[in-house]
Amino acid sequence: MDSLTQIVLGAAVGEAVLGKKVGSKAALYGAIAGTIPDLDMLSAYFVDLVTYTEWHRGFSHSILFSLLMAPIFGWLISKIERKSGASYKDWSRLMFWGLFTHPLLDAFTTWGTQLFWPFDLRLAFQNIFVIDPLYTLPFLIFLIMALRQKRGSIKRRKYNNLGLIVSSGYLLVSLILKGIAYNRFVENLDIQGVSYQEIAIRPTAFNTILWTANIDAGDAYLIGDYSFFDSKPIKFKSYPKNHELLGNLKADDKVQRLIAISEGWYIITKAKSTIYFNDLRFGILSTDEKETKYIFSYLLLNKQNGLVVQEAPKFANDAKSLFAKLWIRIKGN
Repeated sequence: MDSLTQIVLGAAVGEAVLGKKVGSKAALYGAIAGTIPDLDMLSAYFVDLVTYTEWHRGFSHSILFSLLMAPIFGWLISKIERKSGASYKDWSRLMFWGLFTHPLLDAFTTWGTQLFWPFDLRLAFQNIFVIDPLYTLPFLIFLIMALRQKRGSIKRRKYNNLGLIVSSGYLLVSLILKGIAYNRFVENLDIQGVSYQEIAIRPTAFNTILWTANIDAGDAYLIGDYSFFDSKPIKFKSYPKNHELLGNLKADDKVQRLIAISEGWYIITKAKSTIYFNDLRFGILSTDEKETKYIFSYLLLNKQNGLVVQEAPKFANDAKSLFAKLWIRIKGN
């Protein structure tokens, strides 16, 4: 999830764990704990793009990381906050829950997280977009209301708990909505007589009303979207996989790693002499049927020292246009 959401979650968890004893300092250190796992993004300055993509939401987003680092951070805070009245164990407990709930929330997104690192298993329930105001804003409001109350008061605990309950409840509702949307996609595929091997669905940006699906139909992928306000059948557009365009590049180590990262959901396109590896899990950067620009697209460049992978540039106008069209599409077909 986005940084603000993780800060709010960490602060609320910190308040729940230790707020009664140390007051607002619990929320402060909880917020810090909630941001620490995403420091793995700094690795982008030291390693190549493929390695960074593999590492992101890896070790720092694991249970192991939380277990190892919580006592270290807990010890450090206990030295800084000697007069707080909280023990080393108290601070370690706060840091564990702040660190652990971060990847736990990330597991509900499309990107997912390697919660069980070093095991090669990425959890991605894909039921919430990385930025969802309906999750974050109520949570933030309840947190602010809680922190404005006196330390240890019933109202403070009540508001903080309400924030945790409402946000968790929204995650549960989004899972239910995903199940309903999944059934709609399957029903429409069956009615239209479409045979397929696999289907994966996820919510579109900022909401859980409009859902999109990737369908593996053999040599091509079908992509369709469904809004809970729809009154017409779902339309599916076919996109050829074009995996053969990789040629000898398919055996390259970096390409194999990209395939693993995309979990096999990828399309290859070619513009002039440049080959693009498009990660289909995140969809297309438009709701226009004629648009074929993908949200996550990588240029495969043959250099003298070997294959170089670069992320295709994104432009502000692309996102602005997409969000405007999504808002219209959410209202129904």
